[in-house]
Amino acid sequence: MTTAAPSRARRVADLVGRARELGIVVALALVVIPTAFVNPRFVEAQGIRDLLLNASVVAVLAAGQTLVVVTRNVDLSVGSVLGISAFLTAQTFADHPGMPIVVGMLLGTLIGLVCGAVNGLLVAVGRVPSLVVTLGTLYVFRGVDFALAQGTQINATNLPDELLAMGNGRLFGIPVLVLITLAVVAAAALYLRSYRSGRDLYAIGSNPEAAVLAGIPVPRRVFTAFLLSGTVAGLAGALWVARYGTVDAAAGTGLELQVVAAVVVGGVAIFGGSGTVVGAALGALLLGTIASCLVVLRIPAFWQQAISGALLIGAITVDRLLALRLARELRGRSDHDG
Repeated sequence: MTTAAPSRARRVADLVGRARELGIVVALALVVIPTAFVNPRFVEAQGIRDLLLNASVVAVLAAGQTLVVVTRNVDLSVGSVLGISAFLTAQTFADHPGMPIVVGMLLGTLIGLVCGAVNGLLVAVGRVPSLVVTLGTLYVFRGVDFALAQGTQINATNLPDELLAMGNGRLFGIPVLVLITLAVVAAAALYLRSYRSGRDLYAIGSNPEAAVLAGIPVPRRVFTAFLLSGTVAGLAGALWVARYGTVDAAAGTGLELQVVAAVVVGGVAIFGGSGTVVGAALGALLLGTIASCLVVLRIPAFWQQAISGALLIGAITVDRLLALRLARELRGRSDHDG
């Protein structure tokens, strides 16, 4: 009889998750509509494409970050992983003009995989808190990036035209970069929903001790989450090169805070155990849209950070209240069945 309690709580959690995603869509409408009245071109086809492009790299990073956050961890190194991947990818393309685009993209992804493995080993095997580990590797990876760059900058003129076309080209009227982002988000969502190892990440975030008792290989799953987060960040670095063309050692600096904000605003509980990749991607789109709207409305840029911070605090507060509500639901259902 007691199995009804977890299933009921799970249904409530799923319902709340869908409501959070719908709330983000409503928030997007509330932000876009007033801006469209001020500048109608904001909602024209090109304006919408620009919004999607501006949010694409953060959405890719948010997809990988979601895998980590649902396990009750965090990866603060994604901005630095993107930076070192972007610079080394651009440098390789500049040094080898005839190199196939796919090879360069795989190189960036591989660099991210190595960085993710370092984080995963320290957290899962070394049992060091993820906040401490990734805060440290944030500076380590960035330092290595600056050491390799030595003050140099790779310009678009040194990169192959096919790569730049991928970052700014379209397929059936949709930017190629947006299509790649959708593919990454869909793959991560499918992994979390349809594969046992993906569902295990939710169990670990909900209750790590219970996950161990249930026979879930917690260290291996946590390592995999960080490995995938690093891999996705490496891919995002290669996409950054295609999108912006000009790359130096400072690429992606501070991006990790935007990614964490997007994930949490998108409904992924910072305490672990719930949330979706789609919600995280919508959170990235919301934050990016707010930034663009502030520019159109000629509102000072510092308000973007204030609004992002307020949304982050609000999302964490809501997550905490929902967690307490679900706990009461479980206790009440168990007492009733008993």
